Amino acid sequence: LTGIPGLQHLHHWISIPFCIMYLITLAGNSILLCLIKADHSLHLPMFFFLSMLAVIDLVMSTSITPKMLSIFWFHSTAISLDACLTQMYFVHAFSVMESGLLVAMAFDRYVAICNPLRYLSILTSPVVAAIGLATLFRAVVFMSPLTFQIRRLPLCSPAVVDHSYCEHMAVLKLACGDAAFSNTYSLSVSTYVGSFDSLLIALSYLLILRAVLSLSSPQARKKAFSTCGSHLCVMALFYIPGLLSMYMESYHQELSPHIQVLLANIYLLIPPAFNPLIYGIRTKQIRDGARRAISR
Repeated sequence: LTGIPGLQHLHHWISIPFCIMYLITLAGNSILLCLIKADHSLHLPMFFFLSMLAVIDLVMSTSITPKMLSIFWFHSTAISLDACLTQMYFVHAFSVMESGLLVAMAFDRYVAICNPLRYLSILTSPVVAAIGLATLFRAVVFMSPLTFQIRRLPLCSPAVVDHSYCEHMAVLKLACGDAAFSNTYSLSVSTYVGSFDSLLIALSYLLILRAVLSLSSPQARKKAFSTCGSHLCVMALFYIPGLLSMYMESYHQELSPHIQVLLANIYLLIPPAFNPLIYGIRTKQIRDGARRAISR
């Protein structure tokens, strides 16, 4: 792994914001999980989904950031093929899981705002568990064939990945055999997940905004717009850079390699650091739960 091509001389400086974001991810998501577990008033569908998101963010960040920082700090660029494929599987499978969970959280907010009296009868514990298992199953089904296919391909020597982690399209460039299936399959899955899930999220928030516009209180409307806007911004940081980096890698667009690598890093590092703030600290129940925990 080369790190960030063309910016090797700046690796020590680049490592500072990366390390800070990782520490924020670890602290924010861990605190969120502890609060939700400790406070029984937070044992609601919304916070169960938030707990799943926190676990996914912790796994996704931890699968790439420690190795990335070791490259930046200690020039530890070597990685075995099995470790590379494992990292690739975890990164992309948990990305698919996060996308599915963002859809589930948007649906949760739609039910809570548009059908508040039926909220607990619709999103029962078995339904929440089934949604979580469905996102896991979809990720495993989509990513397993891709990983097995790459494992069977012969790799050219020298096996140098111009990336800071084992991103699928970057690893695929090393294949000496016919990689057309893997390339097409990867693009198809990414396009399906990104477009279908973001469409469902957009639909949910449009219905939410329609319900919010009927509120008589300007203050309530302003608060709802602020909440929806922050949610959509962090979702855009997850979907747009990830899809852009993949399409640019695949179609060899004339863009600096370090820009492509940084785009691929943004969607894996920034949302996990921001999610506890956007979905957690900005939520009144979480703040109240934190105050109760501190007072105890």
